[in-house]
Formats: sequence, structure tokens, C-alpha cells
Amino acid sequence: MGSPRGGKPVNTKLHVVVAVVAVVAGGCAKQAPAPPPPPEVYVADVAQRDVPVTMELVGQTRGAQDVEIRARVEGYLERVAFAEGSFVRKGDLLYQVDPKPLEAILAAARADLATAQARLEKCRNDVARYRPLVEKQAVSRQELDNAVSAEEAARAQVDAAAAAVDKATLDLSYTRITAPIDGLVGTTQVKAGNLVGRGESTLLTTVSQVDPILFRAGMSEAEYLRLAKELLAEGKPTGARQTPIELILADGTVHPHPGRLDAVERAIDATTGTLALQATFPNPDRLIRPGQYGRARFVSEVKTGALLVPQRAVSELQNLYTVAVVGADDTVDIRTVTVGPRVDGLWVVEEGLEPGERVVVEGLQRVRDGLKVSPKAVAPGEAGAAAAKPAGVAG
Repeated sequence: MGSPRGGKPVNTKLHVVVAVVAVVAGGCAKQAPAPPPPPEVYVADVAQRDVPVTMELVGQTRGAQDVEIRARVEGYLERVAFAEGSFVRKGDLLYQVDPKPLEAILAAARADLATAQARLEKCRNDVARYRPLVEKQAVSRQELDNAVSAEEAARAQVDAAAAAVDKATLDLSYTRITAPIDGLVGTTQVKAGNLVGRGESTLLTTVSQVDPILFRAGMSEAEYLRLAKELLAEGKPTGARQTPIELILADGTVHPHPGRLDAVERAIDATTGTLALQATFPNPDRLIRPGQYGRARFVSEVKTGALLVPQRAVSELQNLYTVAVVGADDTVDIRTVTVGPRVDGLWVVEEGLEPGERVVVEGLQRVRDGLKVSPKAVAPGEAGAAAAKPAGVAG
């Protein structure tokens, strides 16, 4: 091609190349990817409040009194006068042993007593008759001495016969076996017609006083030492703290009547390494019976100003506990913390956090140390931030 008249020739190919390069460069600049938005996580504030810490001990119930009913005299059992497993009152007839042999023994003892009393009366008359005759020398002094000795022997025989009557009367009373206390009676070990009391006091049944009911449980030696040291720090002797105790039954329900600590065993059981505790619970409805298993729950201590976070905010790996803390600039800080006891949906943090800090409760799998996040607060109820009222403590 020719150039325009009077001008320089135009390089058309060069213009095309420059235009293509410009278009390609503009297209590459528009396709660069934008940075991703920070991940969205849900956070909750670290709460601080006084937290009552409860303790639960597994144990078994027993009657306030467990009285074994035994046969105290030998004889054939005439009848069983109670319904097995029922409630009996003190003095109610439980068993009747055939009284006829013992009635005969009592009659013979009374006859021997009457004979001894008659003999004593004769000896007294002899002594009374001989005394004036001795003064008149109508009889010898030896005859009077013999009469006095016979009187003393007759008096001793009367005492022995009276004791025999008392024993026979007591044995006869043992044929009526009555309930010594109010309580629940167990099943009978013997039936009517059995011979009882021969050579031994045969066990017949057991009566248990169930109101109040006792509950015995074992506390580990470490827990005992911790509580004892707390009491000593408060200036109280060990065992002086009296807190209400709840009894959780086998079906998970709570006994409606709170109990109290009744006694602490003298020594640690060397076989189990536990210290036995005994609590007393009212049982007016006789719902609880001896031998039932349950758990005693009570407040063991109160942590003042404890830091609380939802349990789902804590990650555990090989006994190492971590939380993801979101700072003021929305940067994640993964921290190792020391945790304490759990209170419903909350976990007490002993070390590693400060009051008011924010911890991640949802989205932990999307965060790492130093990552920017988009935090959103969750409601206190959803985060489990409301501490539960401890068992056995009102208000």
C-alpha cells in the first residue's frame, strides 16, 4: 500500500499487534480471584460467677434398725401371725410357740414353791416353840440350833423355788413372739409346725425400721482429704459442715425428702480405700426399703468467681483441653486451658481465660490460630451460659 500524499508510510501490522496485546492484558486483569470472606463463627462470652460444685456418692440403703427375730425357747411353732413383707407395729404378735409344755413347767415350779413355803413355815414354828423351852431348859440348846439351821435352809429353798417360778414365767412369755419396733417385717424363715429353739436361738425373720432410712456410701480418700482441708481452712473440725443431701433413686427420680449427714466412719477401709459416710433420710411413705441402691448428691464446695464456658467450646485431645478465643480484632487465638468440674452445660475453666473474652462455640472445625473470622454472638440460653441450681440448695 502507498502512504498518504506528503506523509510517512503507516505500519498497519504494528498497530494490530499493539491492539491485541492491550485486549489480552485487559482480559487477564479482570479474571484475578477476589480474597475469600472470613469464616462465620458463633461465639459466647466467658461468664464469671460463684458456682456451687456438687458431689455424688453411690451407696445402699439400710434400716435405721434391723432387728433379727429369734426363738428364745424350744418348742413347736403353732402359727405365723403376720403377712410377710407388711408393716407391723411394736407389740404386734408375729409368732406363737406351743405354750403347753412350758405351762406345765410353770405349774410344777409353783407347786415346788408352795411346798418350800410350807416347809419354811414349819421351821419358823419350831424355832418359835424351842426358844422359850431352852430358857426353861426343857429342850437342849442343840435342838434349838438345829431348828434355826432348818429354818435358814427352808428359806433358801423358798428363794430357789421362787426363782424357778420366775424363769418358767419368763420362758412362757417367750412363746408369744412380738414385734420389738415399728417397721417392715421380712419373709418368715420357718413355718408352722417346725421345731424351733433347740440348742440355738433359731432366726425367724427380720424387722427393719424404715422411717427414717439410712444410706451408706463410700468417699474416696482423695476426696475426703480435699474436703477435710477445706473445713480446716474455714476453722471448722472435719465433719462439721452440714449441707442438705439429696437421694437419687435407681430410676433417676429424687427422693422428695432431703437428708442430712448422720455419721462418718472412724477409719478408711483398707480394702476399698474409701471412707464410709452415713446419711439419714425421712421416709414417711415407706417408699424406700433396705438394700436399695442410689446416689447421694450434695454441695461439696462453692467456687467463688469461677469462669464458665459452654462445654462445646472446649476441645479435648489426649487430656489436653483447648478453646478458640476471638480477640478484639476478630483474630482467633487457640489456647490451652485447665478445666475444672462441669455444671450442667458449662465447664469451669481454672486457667487460660479472662472474664469477658469471647470463645467459639460453633464453627471450631473452620478456625485456626491467627485466622480472621466473622463472629456472631449466640443467645445465653443457646450457649448454655445459665448455671444450674445445685442439688439440695434452695435459692
